[in-house]
Amino acid sequence: MGIVSPGFTGRRRSPDARLPPGQYLTEDFPVLSAGPTPRIPLEGWEFTITTEAGTEHRWSWTDLLALPAETVTVDIHCVTKWSKLGTNWHGVSLDTLFEEVETAADFALVGSYGGYTTNLPLEDLLDGKAWVAYRYDGEDLAPEHGGPARLLVPHLYFWKSAKWVRGIQLLFEEEPGFWESGGYHDYGDPWREQRYQGD
Repeated sequence: MGIVSPGFTGRRRSPDARLPPGQYLTEDFPVLSAGPTPRIPLEGWEFTITTEAGTEHRWSWTDLLALPAETVTVDIHCVTKWSKLGTNWHGVSLDTLFEEVETAADFALVGSYGGYTTNLPLEDLLDGKAWVAYRYDGEDLAPEHGGPARLLVPHLYFWKSAKWVRGIQLLFEEEPGFWESGGYHDYGDPWREQRYQGD
């Protein structure tokens, strides 16, 4: 008797090497939210980085648009197992926003209009890994997708790319956000299938 059953070929691999394990491709852009969609008037919108020492750095909507921006094409992966490849975004790199920020913190707690939060290591927001994005596919970012601006951290599951982003609090110790407090993984690497605590 053979060791391997007839017809067994092992774990099926995606024909696209950009698709993490356990994910499927979609052409749509599904809308998933933890609560109602906030509507933020641009004249009242602001983004704040608060250091561990309490120093605040603030940008209005006009300030944000005046900063150097980038257009990036990235793949995005939702923890609910859909992936969308080659998405096109326009926004400001977190590297630009952190240019004047002095910090010794290792962690960030990202906050949104509407009260949503998510935690990340600070290093995952820097070195060309994250943006405050305000355009998608050449159009202003729609409210249901996080407009007027959302965090974009494409190398992690998409719940880390907080919609309706409002600010970042820098911390010495990690503090779980909304989904992380409910059992989702603190880091959320799609290539390691880090969906839930213990994965």
